[in-house]
Amino acid sequence: MVKIMLACSAGMSTSLLVTRMQKEAEKRGLDAKIWAVSESQLLSEYEADPADVILIGPQVRFRLNGIREQVKNAIPVDVIDMRTYGMMDGGKVLDQGLKMIEDFKK
Repeated sequence: MVKIMLACSAGMSTSLLVTRMQKEAEKRGLDAKIWAVSESQLLSEYEADPADVILIGPQVRFRLNGIREQVKNAIPVDVIDMRTYGMMDGGKVLDQGLKMIEDFKK
């Protein structure tokens, strides 16, 4: 199972994106847990249920390095492309997460 955590300011704006990513994962026959949290809950959520990758919304991109430090660089963390985020393109964001996991393992 692939575990993808999304984080944004309040965890609300990513909920539609999560739904679209889940539908895309189902379409591909991919066993995935995809969920959204607020940036302030990210560390406690990660400690309770470690993800394979964390994708953050463009509105909290300034927290990228801090989040990487919080998870001790144990997993890949990156910002969702602003255009892809704005279009709520679940397929592209899913691809981004999967590629990050694959590249991190190398």
